[in-house]
Amino acid sequence: METQSVEGRRVVFQRPGVVAVEGFQVGPPKPGQVLVRTVRSLISPGTETAFLTALPNTSTSFPQYPGYSNAGVVEAVGEGISKLKPEDRVASSKSHASHVLAYEDETLRIPENVSFDQAAFVTLICIALNGVRRALIELGEPVLVIGQGLVGQLALQLAKLHGGLPVMAVDYLDGRLEASRRLGADHVFNPGRDDLEKALREATDREGAPVVIEATGNPEAILMALRLAAREARVVLLGSSRGVTREVNFYSEVHRKGVSVIGAHNSARPRVDSRRGSWSFMDDARVALRLLSRGALNVMPLISLKVSSEEAPSAYRALLEEKETTIAAVLDWEAQGTSRG
Repeated sequence: METQSVEGRRVVFQRPGVVAVEGFQVGPPKPGQVLVRTVRSLISPGTETAFLTALPNTSTSFPQYPGYSNAGVVEAVGEGISKLKPEDRVASSKSHASHVLAYEDETLRIPENVSFDQAAFVTLICIALNGVRRALIELGEPVLVIGQGLVGQLALQLAKLHGGLPVMAVDYLDGRLEASRRLGADHVFNPGRDDLEKALREATDREGAPVVIEATGNPEAILMALRLAAREARVVLLGSSRGVTREVNFYSEVHRKGVSVIGAHNSARPRVDSRRGSWSFMDDARVALRLLSRGALNVMPLISLKVSSEEAPSAYRALLEEKETTIAAVLDWEAQGTSRG
């Protein structure tokens, strides 16, 4: 029987600062595609709020249809589908919408013991994992993660899984640092009151950190990352900088110290063939689901807010205005109401 189009709902940025939920038509799956009914989607806090508010290095064209971390159930399959069937639970990098179309090779089946809430984190885990892989952390190396928003929190846990010791978190917001401590940070530092150079010496018996992961997206944080890097350190730029970093003294902070600066945007990875320090997105997504399935990665405490999809505007408002208490916001496409983590 031929699948008909369905009436869907999706999040839209109508213009800078304005979020709405609108209706739209979702066509039947084409050959090689599946139609997925979304159960949960996770807002990418830094990127999506940056695009919503039209910060530098984002698109100025509106409307925009955000989202790229989706978990749902296959409702229908197109011709040529061999691995998926209706009712399969799948994760993908699709948008905030009640129904999405995805090619079979863009989806992964969710393990039975992984919830939709957990699976909605897969794309964000892959983003953090790309940065941590590029750091080439060796067992016992101190790792400093600057910025403890969602990507920084994930990078912190992944750095520890890679053998970072100690793993240290930096943020100006104490609420985020408390979350970092609960999720395994060996040390937490607040630049508003801590002497970071001294704190690093006391925590590591070294001058500077051999691995620094910058996960804020704030151009000024790159200056901090370079300053705190040890000789011959690797500084990974994981956050998407929204603006220009000015007054970098490359001689003293990079050249003379022999520092390697590594760009780690999610697009800077091989499409298919993974290699040491740089895996394809789908290979990392498989790892993410395995880590969640084995309980090696803890994402549930990061969910500060869960709202019904119709309340999406309130979730974006919380991410913009309540940063100390809102790390991750999940959209529930099956429920009504709001719950705080």
